[in-house]
Amino acid sequence: MDYKNTLLMPKTDFEMRGKLPTKEPKYVQRWQDTNMYEKVVKMNEGKEHFVFHDGPPYANGNMHVGHMLNKIIKDIILRHKGMEGYYVPYIPGWDTHGLPIENAIQKLGVDRKSMSTAAFREKCYEYALKQVEKQMEQCYRVGTFADYKHPYLTLNKEFEARQVEVFGKMALDGLIFKGLKPVYWSPSSESALAEAEVEYHDVKSPTIYVKFKVKDSKGLLEGDDNYFVIWTTTPWTIPANLAICLNPDYTYALVKSEKGNLIVLEELVDSLWETFKLEEKEVLKTFTGKELEYMTCVHPLYPERESLVINGDHVTTESGTGCVHTASGFGEDDFNICKKYNLPVYVNVDEHGRMMEDCGEWLAGQYVDDANKTVTMKLDELGMLLNLTFITHSYPHDWRTKKPIIFRATDQWFCSIDKIRDKLLDEIDNKVEWLNEWGQVRIHNMIRDRQDWCISRQRTWGVPIPIFYCEDGTPIMEKEVFDHISELFREYGSNVWFERDEKDLLPEGYTNEHSPNGIFKKEKDIMDVWFDSGSSHTGVLIERGLGYPADLYFEGSDQYRGWFNSSLIVGTAAHGQAPYKTVLSHGFVLDGKGNKMSKSLGNTVDPVKVVNQYGADILRLWAASVDYQSDVRISKEIMKGISDNYRKIRNTMRFLLGNLNDFTSADVVAIKDLEEVDQFMLAKLNELMKDYKVAMDHYNFADAVQSITNYFTNLLSSYYMDFTKDVLYCNKFNDTRRRQIQTVLYHHAKTMMKLISPILVFTAEELHDHWNCDDHKEESIFLEAAPTLFEVENEEAIVEKFTRFLALRDDVMKALETLRADKIIKSNMEAKVTIALKDEYKELVSLQDSMKQFFIVARVVLTADTEGLDEYETSFVKAEKFAGTQCPRCWNYYEEDELVDGLCPRCAEAMK
Repeated sequence: MDYKNTLLMPKTDFEMRGKLPTKEPKYVQRWQDTNMYEKVVKMNEGKEHFVFHDGPPYANGNMHVGHMLNKIIKDIILRHKGMEGYYVPYIPGWDTHGLPIENAIQKLGVDRKSMSTAAFREKCYEYALKQVEKQMEQCYRVGTFADYKHPYLTLNKEFEARQVEVFGKMALDGLIFKGLKPVYWSPSSESALAEAEVEYHDVKSPTIYVKFKVKDSKGLLEGDDNYFVIWTTTPWTIPANLAICLNPDYTYALVKSEKGNLIVLEELVDSLWETFKLEEKEVLKTFTGKELEYMTCVHPLYPERESLVINGDHVTTESGTGCVHTASGFGEDDFNICKKYNLPVYVNVDEHGRMMEDCGEWLAGQYVDDANKTVTMKLDELGMLLNLTFITHSYPHDWRTKKPIIFRATDQWFCSIDKIRDKLLDEIDNKVEWLNEWGQVRIHNMIRDRQDWCISRQRTWGVPIPIFYCEDGTPIMEKEVFDHISELFREYGSNVWFERDEKDLLPEGYTNEHSPNGIFKKEKDIMDVWFDSGSSHTGVLIERGLGYPADLYFEGSDQYRGWFNSSLIVGTAAHGQAPYKTVLSHGFVLDGKGNKMSKSLGNTVDPVKVVNQYGADILRLWAASVDYQSDVRISKEIMKGISDNYRKIRNTMRFLLGNLNDFTSADVVAIKDLEEVDQFMLAKLNELMKDYKVAMDHYNFADAVQSITNYFTNLLSSYYMDFTKDVLYCNKFNDTRRRQIQTVLYHHAKTMMKLISPILVFTAEELHDHWNCDDHKEESIFLEAAPTLFEVENEEAIVEKFTRFLALRDDVMKALETLRADKIIKSNMEAKVTIALKDEYKELVSLQDSMKQFFIVARVVLTADTEGLDEYETSFVKAEKFAGTQCPRCWNYYEEDELVDGLCPRCAEAMK
């Protein structure tokens, strides 16, 4: 007889194969159609808030895999917090202003010069919205929940209005000023840059040593063949030289040579003479830098000009000659020291990076890179060049165009850091919790060393700096005017600034003593986009009533110099405290070999392709499985491993559902009425829930995933589900023992569905769709109540007892493995096991009646006699083949006389 159809085999429509790429889009559509995000948030309305503020990605192009890591981790955090009972409305954001969008639409054929500024900005606006829509769809596709119907965009009218409010308050508090200072200038972008917009790459640069002939030695030097020697890696700045700076405390030597009497730092004479390949070397005199102050030199390229010898503490002995070439318009130290000596700010390079007319016909019009060669050749021709070599060093580049930048003094708007530096550092060190400890050190050092923040940009697409100038050039900084502009932006958007004349932008009837004729001029520059996103706490948290400060900011590790930084400055300046209570960051995504991804290397990973191949849940499981706080890796091999882990989770859940096909909540057995081993499993499930909560609360998602997979693999699948199959399949369907085991599976299935739901969102929802054990279930797994701990009497004692039993089981399995290896048995079911428990394990004798089933063997005999038994850690064990007969229905082995009509007693009863 074929007994297969008499067994209660698992039945479920929950498929073994995920088919995620096919199924997931249907869930995305369902959640949108049913407003699932809104329902999930509303479920906790009125409860404690958890304010999580989204750092806005830039709205240009597709989301890359780093974006997806970011978005998925954020989604996991939000779903977990919601599951914990927090009210977590989440407003996704996009950074929508800036040069990349200007460039993008011009590449699409928009002629910027053929239209008005307002019309060009409209094109930028339309393009940005399309980019947001595209990226939003990609966020939907990976299963993220957020208020996508009401996102915040930095181009939103209300956002721009709040930004003007913040700017106005900072200006009225004296933190905003206009000044002529050297800034990072990008000739390729024709604009000033913020520190966060600068990245460093190695470049090969000329390094030259140049003689400056002494003109007036203040009576300290004899003759007219004396020279100061300077060193520079930017020969193009030599035409702008105004001074030579010495350290007042250092000792300088006048040294006779075949190239004249040269003045350099005394301690560098020997090494420099080797560099210059000079043979004659006689130290004529030594002086302190202070003694040489106020001497003058003839400019080596322009004999009619003088270079003043000055003193500065920034001069070091690390490189060069100790005599520093100083050009006030092209360096921070140069600017500051020249200001001290009342030297003018001299700039002879235009916004395109070309040398200007006053450099002379031989140089004018050349780009700075070309000028390096021309200047060096000219110095050599004039006999003033002592040495030329090339070095490779780190040099600042525009992060967008990837081209070198220069330091160039221009009139710009700045945010003063000095005035609030102490407050910023106090917030960093004493108020904010930095979950990446090194993050605190990084941002502390950045703020400590940061210069004033240049917030103006010579671009078109952005929030205009809301400043008017009077007839005498005085900038207007009045609350009435700022408030009026904010109201205009809230009603019309910032484009109104470019659509209307000054008189139509100022409050009606506005007058100012600095403009007796009533003529005003508006600022043409826009704000740095980091000021846009840096004020998002006000434009979103305060604007939408979410509260300030946020509980958490979470972004990539590069944002300590970016969004974390600008948000801290603006938030502290405007509201007196940091905009975040806690900061967490993630690393970069690298390829499988640990290399940085780049299109040129061909090692980029497209998250859209990953999702289409494996499914978003696999990408989400990857994000939750890696140590995201450091740099992480992704590759086909890594994703295959993640897929294997997913398959284990899916198949375990499928087993649970399949064995509950004839079970409902009405069949649940009270915990006190379960067998000890069942209570042990619920106690271990309690442990899992506790470990999971600790890991998730501390944002250690990899630990949470590991806890679940270990539990599935090491306890649920390999132990409990393994030995209970016999009861589930072979006992009568309403047998008490079967119902007890199903109760344990029921609790595990409900709990696990909820535990995996923040990570495997699609799979959890699919499981919930196939969950038929409860008379009432919610519309979605995300609306189900969070799992709670089970009340197990004598929980500690039961866990301790079965932990010891599992140690015994390990020893028994080793003995059985030997039997199988020797091909004495094919399956453990054929074996008889004789066990002599060691004293400390004697209590396990109480489990004797269940041991046959727990070990899945034919017989278990407990004895006190250890003779002929092999010693193990817990016991002495002998495994041998059982000489019995197999029941054809359950496949267990019995003595011949135990069978009833060829079946074991249990199967014979079940067949009735």
